Amino acid sequence: MKSTVSVYAFRDAFRDCGRGDQFSYEALGLIYDYFEEIEESCGTEIELDPIAVCCEYTEDTWEAIADNYSVDTSDCEDEDEGIEAVLDHLAYNTSVVGQTSGGQIVYADF
Repeated sequence: MKSTVSVYAFRDAFRDCGRGDQFSYEALGLIYDYFEEIEESCGTEIELDPIAVCCEYTEDTWEAIADNYSVDTSDCEDEDEGIEAVLDHLAYNTSVVGQTSGGQIVYADF
């Protein structure tokens, strides 16, 4: 039996299993919207598993992502070019879920 989950219940599920601080409030909304888009485009329901989401997705700064994945940003003249280089690297290697208003990038780990 499956039930429809609202964005509020989605966020609550993370809090209820002790993962409320894994992602920002806004990032959880981006992940929810991302999963909704996948469900609509593929016609397949996604099971809500907060632990799996925490293992498969990350929210981080562009600088940390560049460091973690050895993205060369040495030729970037400013922050915008650095962000673009990181987003290009992520888009080539994985799925980018979105970017928060604070500049954090949410993506699927690889």
